[in-house]
Amino acid sequence: MELLNTEFLGRPLRLEASMAGWQVLYWDGQPVAGKNADGIADGDFSLEFSLTDQNSGRVIQCRLEFSLKWQPFHFDWRLSLDEEAVADGERNVQDIERQVPEVKPVVKKDTSVLGLLSLGFKLFKSAKIIKVVLAGASLAAYSWLFSLPFALSLLACLVVHEYGHVRAMKYFGMKTKGIYLIPFMGGLALSDSKINTRWQDVVISLMGPFFGLGMSILALTAYWITGEIFFAGIAAFNSLLNLFNLLPVLPLDGGHVLKSISFSMNSITGLILCGLGVGLGVLISYNFGLALLGFLLLIGSVEIFFEWKQRHHSHLLPLDRYGQIFSAAWYLITVAGLVAIIMYLAGTGDAILGLPLKILNS
Repeated sequence: MELLNTEFLGRPLRLEASMAGWQVLYWDGQPVAGKNADGIADGDFSLEFSLTDQNSGRVIQCRLEFSLKWQPFHFDWRLSLDEEAVADGERNVQDIERQVPEVKPVVKKDTSVLGLLSLGFKLFKSAKIIKVVLAGASLAAYSWLFSLPFALSLLACLVVHEYGHVRAMKYFGMKTKGIYLIPFMGGLALSDSKINTRWQDVVISLMGPFFGLGMSILALTAYWITGEIFFAGIAAFNSLLNLFNLLPVLPLDGGHVLKSISFSMNSITGLILCGLGVGLGVLISYNFGLALLGFLLLIGSVEIFFEWKQRHHSHLLPLDRYGQIFSAAWYLITVAGLVAIIMYLAGTGDAILGLPLKILNS
């Protein structure tokens, strides 16, 4: 992860580091100092290098001293030139979230058919007309499977879900390409920017289902007021759609959330507690007869456990303890809200409204 990018002696100075203890200091794009991954990532550090004045031939001693703490993140730094401080500062999580890391462009000439197809797809995807084409194709596909009113309602549910992702991206200052509706596959919110922290990953992932939960609550309220079963159907199937996205399996939203939480835990104790929480969710799912939900929770927890060992090599800033607890609570409340709506509507005795619960019971 890029921790510092500033100007020093008329050239860019950049520090990159990881939670494994790895550090590299670049000056004018060239590595000048560093530290191997030794497991020591927190504490006070000093990286030194020397430069030669081209005019006088004098050797200039340069030093970057910094104090680094990953959880909660804080970074203090000071630059010295021949033992005299010339610049200093500090950075926090908000600074990391807003930064645009330096990425060297990779120029690769690919004249193969696969390369041409990939280029064509990128050009095709960037055109605004593709959004209209995909939306029309989705409407036609769902109308053919169900009915026009249901297809329009389903597209509305997908748009609200993806709009939640887009709003979160814009909150973090990320450039977005908008929402794409893909027939039989749902929707997709695209961004030109990359995330820098696990908190960004959690918020962007959860805002989609959270907006979906809000839409289900509004539809359920409309059902209570009007007694029109159409609104109840929207609430039930929209809840199922968003609940599916919260399953802890990548690349679904729930997989991103639980991966961010587990990857932010430095100790095996934290991982065990996370596993116990998932196990409790599996037990509750089976007690309520939600066999499919419990099975996929189990699959997701195993997947996250095996990937946890690679957490220190991630470029994303981890969640602090408060962020882990808040993210887990937000995730569980959203899941509980969606499940409650599904079970409530299934209890009305209507066969169609009971279909989402039957799917979870399968």
